[in-house]
Amino acid sequence: MYFCSVIMENKIFEIEIKVRDYECDSQGIVNNANYLHYMENTRHEFLCSLGHSFAESHKKGVDPVVTRADLQYKSSLTGGEIFISTLTVERTGVKIIFHQNIYRKSDRVLCCKGKIEAVVLINRKLSRGDYYDELMKDYL
Repeated sequence: MYFCSVIMENKIFEIEIKVRDYECDSQGIVNNANYLHYMENTRHEFLCSLGHSFAESHKKGVDPVVTRADLQYKSSLTGGEIFISTLTVERTGVKIIFHQNIYRKSDRVLCCKGKIEAVVLINRKLSRGDYYDELMKDYL
């Protein structure tokens, strides 16, 4: 297991989450797929903090869709630990790119680093994503 202390980056949003025991595998560490769930939850909470409702936007035919997820696992989390999940966001063409990090709260060690790319579909067709540009204008 590799440990490295990292100074927490500039971020635009962060939340604290507690690891639930059922998210751990037989080795007693968080199963790799759960980091995707943690990052998805962070993106949803970020957008909710901006007044965005996924249900309402879906009713309008506006749907963000993840097209790529690149995760780098650095150090393991275990059951009961509290971690801080952070994000920043940028725009590249039609893509919205979320840079996300997960840090163990107790020692600020970087546990997982992610780059999540998404696009916006309007009525199931690729769009420029202007809806989200307006929503995240203070951060892009």
